[in-house]
Amino acid sequence: MIPGQDKIRHNYAYIVLLMIIIAICVIIKAGYIMFAERQYWKDVANRFVKENVVVHPTRGNIISADGKLMASSLPEYKIYMDFRAGGEKKDTMLINHLTEICKGLNAIFPDKSVSEFRRDILKGRKAKSQHFLLYPKRISYIQYKEVKKLPVFCLSKYQGGLHEEAFNQRKKPFGTLAMRTLGDLYPDMSKGAKNGLELTYDSILRGQDGITHRQKIMNKYLPITDKAAVDGCDIVTTIDVDMQDIAEKALVDQLKNLNANSGVAIVMEVETGDVKANVNMTRGNDGNYYEMRNDAVSNLMEPGSTFKTASIMVALEDGYITPETMVDTKNGVVNMHGSWMRDHNWHRGGYGKIDVTRIIEVSSNVGVSSIIDKYYSKNPQKFVDGLKRMSIDKPLHLGFAGEASPRILGPKEREEQKGALPWAKTSLPWMSIGYETMFPPIYILNFYNAIANNGTMVKPKFVKSIEKDGETIKEFPTEIVNPHICSEKTLQQIQTILRKVVSEGLAKPAGSSQFNVSGKTGTAQISQGKSGYKSGTVSYLVSFCGYFPSEHPQYSCIVSIQIPKGPASGGLQAGSVFSKIAERIYAKHLFRNLAEAKDSTAVLIPDVKRGDMSEAVTVLTSLNIKTNDLKIPDAKNTPIWGKASRQNEQIKLTSIKMPAKSVPNVKGMGAKDAVFLIESCGLKARIIGTGTVKEQSIPPGSPIHKGKTVTLTLKH
Repeated sequence: MIPGQDKIRHNYAYIVLLMIIIAICVIIKAGYIMFAERQYWKDVANRFVKENVVVHPTRGNIISADGKLMASSLPEYKIYMDFRAGGEKKDTMLINHLTEICKGLNAIFPDKSVSEFRRDILKGRKAKSQHFLLYPKRISYIQYKEVKKLPVFCLSKYQGGLHEEAFNQRKKPFGTLAMRTLGDLYPDMSKGAKNGLELTYDSILRGQDGITHRQKIMNKYLPITDKAAVDGCDIVTTIDVDMQDIAEKALVDQLKNLNANSGVAIVMEVETGDVKANVNMTRGNDGNYYEMRNDAVSNLMEPGSTFKTASIMVALEDGYITPETMVDTKNGVVNMHGSWMRDHNWHRGGYGKIDVTRIIEVSSNVGVSSIIDKYYSKNPQKFVDGLKRMSIDKPLHLGFAGEASPRILGPKEREEQKGALPWAKTSLPWMSIGYETMFPPIYILNFYNAIANNGTMVKPKFVKSIEKDGETIKEFPTEIVNPHICSEKTLQQIQTILRKVVSEGLAKPAGSSQFNVSGKTGTAQISQGKSGYKSGTVSYLVSFCGYFPSEHPQYSCIVSIQIPKGPASGGLQAGSVFSKIAERIYAKHLFRNLAEAKDSTAVLIPDVKRGDMSEAVTVLTSLNIKTNDLKIPDAKNTPIWGKASRQNEQIKLTSIKMPAKSVPNVKGMGAKDAVFLIESCGLKARIIGTGTVKEQSIPPGSPIHKGKTVTLTLKH
């Protein structure tokens, strides 16, 4: 036997015995807890609910530039009744006030009768339901507050039994106005946004989720906040609700007249790049027009003749031409490397020899393509690089889902891009008039906006700032894309040409009698893909892009319309929409200094009617208009009858003595003085029309027969 072996066995036995004793104690204690203390620990467990509940924050608002709410998250509710809450006392109150409650519910929700409410409430009471739906539809916050004023329902949910289920819903107070710019949310708002500004600024609008759990205290479950929800921030857009409404109505009216497929109208503030209106209309299956897509930023189309401005600017900048350079457009038809280039009036003999200014005024395809082909055919990449120097194709990264970027592919770009069509000799002349290039409408507008902004190209902006609880936490300044798209000389030349396009060229329908407009028309056949331009019925893109007023541009605007068939005219069909938008915006938002309206032909001395000269003196004095000295009586309200005449820079006032016993001459007076004078003689006055008295039924100087009526005919 190994020494010490017995001692080891004894120690081992003690350990085993101790473990057995502990195991027995654990089993006994577990049994005691399971049976003797079962109810106690069950009550403790019931005090807590472990599961966490996510609390969704309130989504931020989208606000217009003029402070109007364009999109907001508003609560909606479903209302339920717990017929067990409040015990017998509540049940007695419910029966006593049942008729009053049902009438109140019917007044709030007229689509459900008093008897139907009574039947359903009694049905829920009989079933002793704890979650009985009182009204099947979601209700507004205002309706919910009205329900809470009714008897029994005004009590707490533990006493009266009325409780609610809240839903957050996105509401747009102006309906479909600027719908595609604002964007949409998924039906379950927690899943976020689908498109538009809602998607672009989703992380800012969304806020941060909170977490709560429930704890039972004094036999009541109370929500305990573990992490408070953080509501989303508001974004202030550049959209002006009034301008958006003006642009939408003008565009939709024209779309209906033309039975057009779709149309876009964008209005931008020249200096800041703020987009004040963005309208995107597409014809639905029912023939009406809806905002389905944000075509302004996503629709890649060949711009057509609005692109000719850029082509001519490249040639002006390179010094090949001047506005006075003469070009022979022949009879409106020329052969360009095997393909025929035609002007719109080729069947009438064309324009013959005309200068560059006239080429743009009449939008001559032959004129523009002849210039560009003549000077750039040996080095077409130089022309393309000239376009790129003006940043016309520079991606703007506006942040919208589905946003497209321009495509100008010269020989170099086509070699580098796989799948691109090879450069052909016809590519240059057709590119110069707006084909074989692709632009979303907002890029063309941004280019013309740069011309209006003295050559500085700014980035279009849809959001001005981010706000939280009424305080601005971030502002979005104007971003400069290109400080100088061209030289000062070229800029002045093209500004003069664009003004003449409207005043003397094909864009006259885009003009206004109230102010000067500058811009360029565009008419392009729409390619049918692989089928080309002549497959089946030819469809067109008609457009006008420009700015106003020409002298001090405030706003730029593009109108682009897709029509299913001809005849097509950018000036008439799109330009007329531009004119309506510009005039209505001008009338509503632009104000001119009165001093600027004064000129050599302005009438600054007003005409003064015959009548009470004491009142005329008071008015003329307040207007700082000089008058001759006319003695005014000290007695108040004593009229001085007379007449006035204009003499140079002052008004000459002459008093007239009125006869006491014959009908006075009131011709040339206003209604107030004429009636006063006639009735002071004891006659009655009858007024016809407005303005100045031109005729009186009883001739001046006739004897007065008191009570007789004198008919006074007034005209302007």
